[in-house]
Order: sequence, then C-alpha cells, then structure tokens
Amino acid sequence: MSVTTAALPTGAEKRRVLFASLIGTTIEFFDFYIYATAAVLVFPTLFFPGSDPTTAMLASFATFSIAFFARPVGAVVFGHFGDRIGRKATLVAALMTMGLSTVAIGLLPTYQAAGVIAPLLLATENAPPGK
Repeated sequence: MSVTTAALPTGAEKRRVLFASLIGTTIEFFDFYIYATAAVLVFPTLFFPGSDPTTAMLASFATFSIAFFARPVGAVVFGHFGDRIGRKATLVAALMTMGLSTVAIGLLPTYQAAGVIAPLLLATENAPPGK
C-alpha cells in the first residue's frame, strides 16, 4: 500500500488565496451595499410609485431579500464548478455575474415606462446564483 502526501501550500500561496478571497468578499459587499442604498433611496419611487411610501419601501426590500435567498444556491452551483473547472475561473465568473447584473439593474425600465413588468425584471435581475 502506497501513501502519497500532498504538498503543503507555501506562504506565498496562502497570501494569494487570502488576497483573492479578500477581493471577492469586498466586491460582493460593495455590490450588496450599492443595491441596499438604491433599494432605500431610488427603487420605491422608480419601481413601486403607485403605493404608499411604506409599502413601496417594503416591496423594494423584498427584491433585496431575493439576493440573500439566492446566495446558498450560488454557493452550491459555484462550489461545484470551482471543484470541476478551478476556483480562479469560478471566482471570475461569479464576480462577472454580480457585476453584470448590477449594470443590468441600472439599465432597467422604470414602472412609468414598462408598467408591472419593471418590478418583475428588478426581481429577476437580483436573483442570479452568483449574486
């Protein structure tokens, strides 16, 4: 019976992993921060103008909560692909998914332009597994 031992990571490799993790977490935090700020200041008037301010704010926060429910799904999906195709490519894909969905939210039509479809598009743009 042969026993193989894996090489332990060096200090430089550990620092690279720590730095990549820091960058990913920072970008994810910033993405959530931007969305939360927009959910409070902008979304109630742009996507839910027909209701009273409290209901519009709650509806805006409901779209924000979708991202928190999608996170475990994203963890499973991107964790699986991270094991299969590599963590670096998966990290880049996850960050690109988050960034592109944030840009897409900025390009959405408002309730005045698209009607009821606008809040539905807002909810679907906030739900990608990478987000």
